[in-house]
Amino acid sequence: MAEAILKTDGLSCAFGAFKALDDVCLNVERGSITGLIGPNGAGKSTLFNVLTGELEPSSGTVALNGRDVTGLSPDRLFSSGLGRTFQIPRPFAKMSVLENLMLCPPAQAGETLRGLFLAPGEVRRQEARFLDKAREVLDFVTLGALADHPAGKISGGQMKLLELARVLMGDPELILLDEPAAGVNPTLTGILIEKIEELNRGGKTFVIIEHDMDFIMSHCNPVIALAEGRIIFEGTAAEAQANTVLLDAYLGAQADE
Repeated sequence: MAEAILKTDGLSCAFGAFKALDDVCLNVERGSITGLIGPNGAGKSTLFNVLTGELEPSSGTVALNGRDVTGLSPDRLFSSGLGRTFQIPRPFAKMSVLENLMLCPPAQAGETLRGLFLAPGEVRRQEARFLDKAREVLDFVTLGALADHPAGKISGGQMKLLELARVLMGDPELILLDEPAAGVNPTLTGILIEKIEELNRGGKTFVIIEHDMDFIMSHCNPVIALAEGRIIFEGTAAEAQANTVLLDAYLGAQADE
């Protein structure tokens, strides 16, 4: 069995009497592109929010690289190598695309009093390194030509690429993507998939929430399915397509709508 970069044990999250997550035990293999699927209300976004410190679990643990990180804040998790994007991008709209990236690296010397008043040279050198990296990342995600554009004026698909670029400024080992293809035209979806797979070949691990089953079945292995806050399936894309429990979960959700 491959090494797990992320593990959860008995992870639950309740809102009053409602259990959004119920005893989730998850192993994400290092180097994988794991697809996370399930009907609306299955608990997928709640799971991401717990994993990234946006929500505290009611019980259970989260381990990253074998270290217990349960309840750590999002910034500490980002510094520890866990990054995420959001289903609805929220860039700083009036700032440029490049400026959005310059805000992202953790532990910037210029954000401390010591750096500002006692080490201005160190601040300048660090900012120059971050600027070079930001331009490199923007070129990688095909947004280099838009570096000086206001982030609020680019297309929805380009905002999804910007979300990925902002995460890459922290150079995380594990990246959680929340519906990266939603609302994105086929051309930009193709670019996004290409970049995910290139980063994966370079050693990045991904967990991807996506309702586009063609995306999941063509690019993710393994596939994990949630329903009513519990894992109901884990296996290959081919096994997912033939699993009656999983099909019933989707068909049942559609019947309730």
